[in-house]
Amino acid sequence: MADTPDNVTVIDHPLVQHKLGLMRRKETSTVDFRQLLREIALLIGYEVTRDLPMTRVEIETPLTKMMAPRIDGKKLVFISILRAGNGLLEGLLDLAPSARVGHIGLYRDPKTLEPVEYYFKVPQDLAERQVIVVDPMLATGNSAAAAISRIKDRGARDIKFVCLLAAPEGLKTMHEKHPELPIYTASIDEYLNDHGYIVPGLGDAGDRIYGTK
Repeated sequence: MADTPDNVTVIDHPLVQHKLGLMRRKETSTVDFRQLLREIALLIGYEVTRDLPMTRVEIETPLTKMMAPRIDGKKLVFISILRAGNGLLEGLLDLAPSARVGHIGLYRDPKTLEPVEYYFKVPQDLAERQVIVVDPMLATGNSAAAAISRIKDRGARDIKFVCLLAAPEGLKTMHEKHPELPIYTASIDEYLNDHGYIVPGLGDAGDRIYGTK
């Protein structure tokens, strides 16, 4: 993309970019790939949660009483787009272990590249929580956009989307269908190939996380 949309944040922290470079290498092992993704997820999560609402509560230190900052409101919800989203989910739960968790099962039809839903389980009160949807690869954007639509149908109003890599085509799809949605990614890559893979990318994230190819 010539210009990055205002609602897209590229996390260019040196540690994120270094770890991403290691993940892209075809010789990186499954165990290393999985661990690097978990570490990057934690680092990205730090940025994504920067605007959480805060309040102050009285505590007592060993020396005196004080008003200490505390996160306000209901707990976060992380929603993973199966199956690769679980790789990012683990790192985010390291950061916010008390968060609620939801899952959406979508697979991409190999002929049409359109999403087909096979599983949906999320917390009930999404309207009262900040929802962070995770999927490592934003390729065509069709599956992610469909997932966001389903979550909106369940009442969610405060939604963010986190991915490891985004293709310009995927960002275009998301902007067309959910123009207000904040998107966080470690990289905007060059394009999609004829098979719907991000280039230069890192291959199939699910296969590399779980060693299934």
